[in-house]
Amino acid sequence: MNRRKFFKQAGSVGLGAAASAALAAPAIAQENPKITWRLTSSFPKSLDIIFDAATDIAKSVSEASDGNFSIQAFAAGEVVPPLQAADAVAAGTVEMAHTCCYYYIGKDPAFALGTAIPFGLNARMTNSWFTAGGGNELLNEFLAGYKLYALPAGNTGAQMGGWYRKEIKTIDDLKGLKMRIAGLAGEIMSKVGVTPQQIAGSDVYPALEKGTIDATEFVGPYDDYKLGFYKVAKYYYYPAWWEGGPTVHAMFNLDKFNELPENYKRMLTDACAAANARMLARYDASNATALRQLVAEGTQLRAFSSDILDACHKAALETYADLSAKNENFKKLYDSQQAFKKDAYLWAQVAEYGFDTYMMLQQRAGTL
Repeated sequence: MNRRKFFKQAGSVGLGAAASAALAAPAIAQENPKITWRLTSSFPKSLDIIFDAATDIAKSVSEASDGNFSIQAFAAGEVVPPLQAADAVAAGTVEMAHTCCYYYIGKDPAFALGTAIPFGLNARMTNSWFTAGGGNELLNEFLAGYKLYALPAGNTGAQMGGWYRKEIKTIDDLKGLKMRIAGLAGEIMSKVGVTPQQIAGSDVYPALEKGTIDATEFVGPYDDYKLGFYKVAKYYYYPAWWEGGPTVHAMFNLDKFNELPENYKRMLTDACAAANARMLARYDASNATALRQLVAEGTQLRAFSSDILDACHKAALETYADLSAKNENFKKLYDSQQAFKKDAYLWAQVAEYGFDTYMMLQQRAGTL
């Protein structure tokens, strides 16, 4: 080959490679643009397991994008009040929130099904319904009407049934009880005689201490111990039949989410999935120790009687029938959850709960 011709061709190839490299850099930059979002949480930093999910998401996204996608996480009240987080996202005040759907049932009762409804799904079923049962698609179809998009980003597991200043032995003991409990659970409790009270989290302890309220529900042993409820209410009931496995969501402004590059959407999706799993794991790891501490402080553990649970279950089914007849959004989500729950419990009782029941008996017998 003619040497002059060879070097001419080689030079052309080199120029082509250089041109490709020059074109590649802006393409990569375009795929990883500098974006800064703000996230408002509905939770204070003192509830560290829940609040940390927001900072975990922000950290994961930042690391995955080499710092190009930055999310600033703000605690409840630092940007907007805790129960206005989703409103701020929809309005574009912030791009993202870490909150619970059921805080917004005043807009539509169907919001409750995004978090938990009384006698609904447990944590494992909730995650399965959202991930593999079509739940996430159904919820986001509903949320689109509010300019929102959501991904599961936390679950506390089954919660406790709350703190009471007196024993609750029968359904009649609930009549006239002033209890801090809101949402559909409050509506159902009112049907069995409870007077629901909506009180901000920071005001619950003094209200219980002064007797302004007779009872309160919150989360579970880890958070409840930190909040000191055992100092002003002796009886700790279980389970919270109103929250068998409540989901905490990352909510995004729908337009802002859709504008993201596909790789950033994937980063967010993966970060939320990791935060979702991590929150439940941390509560599972922390609640047992906290429960022992509470009992050591004199807390009296009590289980709701079957009669109380049956009366509340009946009231819940009546409520859902009424809502389904009047609200198509609610009915669509509720019917999906009900169908999923029936199959899930059919399978769970065969193997999973059969195994768990046996092992729990061994734990009680001290033979683990």
